[in-house]
Amino acid sequence: MSGIFTMKLEKMQPSQLFISSAKLARVMRDFEPLRPDSLAPIPVKELCGKIIMTDGHTRALAALLNGLSEVRVFWDEDELDWEEYEICVQWCEEERIHTMADLKDRIVPPEDYQRLWLDRCEEMQEALEARRGRS
Repeated sequence: MSGIFTMKLEKMQPSQLFISSAKLARVMRDFEPLRPDSLAPIPVKELCGKIIMTDGHTRALAALLNGLSEVRVFWDEDELDWEEYEICVQWCEEERIHTMADLKDRIVPPEDYQRLWLDRCEEMQEALEARRGRS
């Protein structure tokens, strides 16, 4: 993977409101704090003047919980639905989630993660599709 560089966790805006405790436990089990490259790089993209995380929130939180202040990242070049990401970032701003540290107290069991985050995202996507005339 080319174009990998490091970025301070505090400089990256999350685009997710919750972290699954089960997924975090798996990542923490496999993470080697003395080898930060044991975590896959985090994809980021600039959106509305901010560097947002497009994925990898659990890995980033694992790094933070293990005392790291920066992680390896790369510029996400995938074609993504930026309207969805704008909504997710707006939700984060409304909930005062501006850095990974703000997600430390939002680690929830898998069933709550499904209900609080995944179902909410699915409803948002369905509403966007309906509004766009693709329902």
